[in-house]
Amino acid sequence: MFCGIGGFRLGLEKASADYKCVWANDNDKYACKIYRSHWKDGTLCEGDIKAVDPLAIPEHDLLCAGFPCQDFSIAGKRAGIEGTRGTLFFEICRVLRAKRPGYVFLENVRGLLSANNGRAFGIVLSGLDELGYDCQWQVLNSKDYGVPQNRERVFIIGHLRGKPRPKVFPIGETNRTYQKFNREGRVVTSAITENAHQFGKNVTARQTLDVATCLQILQIGHRTKGKLRLYEGKIPAMTQDYGTGGQNIPLIANALLPIGYRRIRRLTPRECERLQGFPDNWTEGISDTQRYKCLGNAVTVNVIEAIGRAFIKGQIGDGDTF
Repeated sequence: MFCGIGGFRLGLEKASADYKCVWANDNDKYACKIYRSHWKDGTLCEGDIKAVDPLAIPEHDLLCAGFPCQDFSIAGKRAGIEGTRGTLFFEICRVLRAKRPGYVFLENVRGLLSANNGRAFGIVLSGLDELGYDCQWQVLNSKDYGVPQNRERVFIIGHLRGKPRPKVFPIGETNRTYQKFNREGRVVTSAITENAHQFGKNVTARQTLDVATCLQILQIGHRTKGKLRLYEGKIPAMTQDYGTGGQNIPLIANALLPIGYRRIRRLTPRECERLQGFPDNWTEGISDTQRYKCLGNAVTVNVIEAIGRAFIKGQIGDGDTF
């Protein structure tokens, strides 16, 4: 549910061949266009989830949903579960009630934990509890899973009572398999920057720069009230507003060039794909504005893959398919 450009599906399929998607839904026509460009198997049901008959959804063992989070986010108005988008959680409950899958896998912003003084998260847990699901959850940060993005999200795994309980959380320091360290002990993550000619003239061309190099060569920051503020190596969480400009949009420049030659620019859609763990050009075929929006609304693929591996390792019921 709320499949977007396929971050859940891509992450789980990368985690194990045991995961097989049988149905997906979203009502954003641009996200659906991207989804269909990668999976032409007819599993996508485009349209309003409220109009979907849950009995028409194929039988499945695991229901995934990164349900719309704007009303829970600290960046929003904190309308919480009573907000228009927040009520979409109850669409998840409607499907769970009708289909009774053994497991449910949810994602939302960290603000879900504190929205409405914690009442929103309590409603989510009690709603799942009433449907017969016991839950475990953890806040994970994308920066710990191979991408230089400071993106904290809460992940919830629910299992239907009577089904084996997979031990997924906590995923701790010893389980962070995506981190690689250089000789100085600093984390080296995947390449995100475009070719060096993006930064200005007379720069030695590099096909890609890994993030460890990026931190030595690039200034990464954003403008606040006309002033450029720098980050310490990790770009803040992407939002759907990347393509519309304004404050707090990450900017990047080559710090080795003389000040007069430092071309400050925002991140490209391809770099944002890398920040979210998607392959290059995953979102091509739509306008850049829509690419930024779709990527800002997506889950980080690397984190989903890590959870998917932990789920498989933790426990799978005999005969279950995903």
